[in-house]
Amino acid sequence: MPGVSAVSVDPAAAARLDALRATLAGYERVLVTFSGGVDSAFLLAVAADVLGERCHAVTAVSVTMARSEVADARALGAELGLGDRHHVVESNELEVPGFADNPTNRCALCKTELMDVAAPLAARLGVRHIALGTNVDDLGDFRPGIAAAKDHGAVMPMVEAGLTKAQIRALSQALGLRTWDKPQLACLSSRFPYGTRITPERLRQVDEFEDGLRALGFRQLRVRFHDAVARLELAADDLPRIVAPGVRDQVVALGKRLGFTYVALDLAGFRSGSMNEGLVTLGVRRAS
Repeated sequence: MPGVSAVSVDPAAAARLDALRATLAGYERVLVTFSGGVDSAFLLAVAADVLGERCHAVTAVSVTMARSEVADARALGAELGLGDRHHVVESNELEVPGFADNPTNRCALCKTELMDVAAPLAARLGVRHIALGTNVDDLGDFRPGIAAAKDHGAVMPMVEAGLTKAQIRALSQALGLRTWDKPQLACLSSRFPYGTRITPERLRQVDEFEDGLRALGFRQLRVRFHDAVARLELAADDLPRIVAPGVRDQVVALGKRLGFTYVALDLAGFRSGSMNEGLVTLGVRRAS
């Protein structure tokens, strides 16, 4: 993997990359939980560069993962030279007791399932450290999954190195990773208000609607499920285009074909974790 010396990089970010490399070198062997997003792709690229064949990756595939992201994770693993050290395994979050009911601790159940899948693989590979692609910005919202993963032995080397999301994107670009400007991702379960039941059919509705929006040229987006209503979150710059003649009709027709009665546009635009905005109503305190 190329170095960053030939590219103008914030000295603080470069220093934190050095810290990340030192942390990874101290692991001796590592298993990176790899979704194919910006953070996990960057972590895997650096870990593979530092540890070579002592670096493995695991992608847990389930109905809560967008089909396009499954394919992209496979492609990225190959591009990063992982070969058979990229382990794609089945995960069954919907079979975890309580998960489908979508409680406020859903992410904790998900991360516990991920660790339950990854831990036996790590043991077979002789790997002591299972690493998550968590960054320091992730610590500022309601994230029960982070605590659950730590409780099950996960390490978070990018948090230890102090890396922010912006620094990870900048360093990814400097290192030539095509994921540097990839839109923010989250599992499809995050499209449902807490307490709304998650089913394979509803996940398919959301996944196909988001694929259809991407086919129309929209990149940063979410389709939030509200029973008969699909609430669309788009980047602010895309709001005028989606209501343009022709485009609006295609979007509405797509939503109705997928079973939604109404297609609504959220004027606040895209924001990660918007379903957490209702946690005060549910009596759950968000992280400060």
